[in-house]
Amino acid sequence: MTTTEGGWTLPISEGELAGLTRELHEAHQDTLPAMRAGARDLVEEVRARGADGPRDLGRRRFLLGAGGAAAALTLAACSSSGSGGSPAPVPGSASGSASGSPSGSASGQYTGDLEVVALATALENQAVGAYQAALDAAKAGRLGTVPPAVATFVTTAMGQHADHAKVWNSVLTGAGKPAITDVPLSNQPATLKALGAATDVAAVAKLALSLEDQAAQTYLFATYNVTSPGGIATAATIAPVEAMHAAILNYVLGQYPVPDDFLPVDKAAGPGLLTV
Repeated sequence: MTTTEGGWTLPISEGELAGLTRELHEAHQDTLPAMRAGARDLVEEVRARGADGPRDLGRRRFLLGAGGAAAALTLAACSSSGSGGSPAPVPGSASGSASGSPSGSASGQYTGDLEVVALATALENQAVGAYQAALDAAKAGRLGTVPPAVATFVTTAMGQHADHAKVWNSVLTGAGKPAITDVPLSNQPATLKALGAATDVAAVAKLALSLEDQAAQTYLFATYNVTSPGGIATAATIAPVEAMHAAILNYVLGQYPVPDDFLPVDKAAGPGLLTV
């Protein structure tokens, strides 16, 4: 274990954290071909039927039985914490429509499955920004001493979120919609405020864990609500990587991840969180 100048102790060794980060990198690399293929399929499907075209419910049910169930089991195995502790909630978050039909975003610029794609892109951008803010704060000395293995994990996770955002943006632009390069989410100001108030690694890790849990559960929710087989496949491919981020953050916080039979979706974000 490593104890920083501020008194915070990394509950696992830096070697263990480095090993988990390497496994995370390998898992992410393994998902890239399927993730990109799913995104290409989604673009073709959207072009063929339009963003609000007919729903292929028969094929969708088949894929939900395979991809959706597999994603649920994989996520449950990766992301749960049995410590009894819970991460800080995402500031200003509200799943709202996550348990029902997606609600319209502010301007209706993204509709149908593309609304969920836009939400996913915004969530990925939010995570990238949060991890970058953490690195900046660490460099400025506002988080005390940050163990090198923690910084490596943050850099790795940030890069993976950037890869996910790039894939989702390729779907939006392929469908003739603008890419999302910022964070058009109603909870972003509160998230930035919470990041600015963090004074140690533990505070940042708790907020990051909330963002990762929200992303993983949103992807799981998407596998049951997106109508496009390509969209379902892409979400199901990305979700386990997000869950691995959450599992590693649980270790960083001293919360041993214990699998649940089913991952809940109570923290999933709904499209109503979008401000575009």
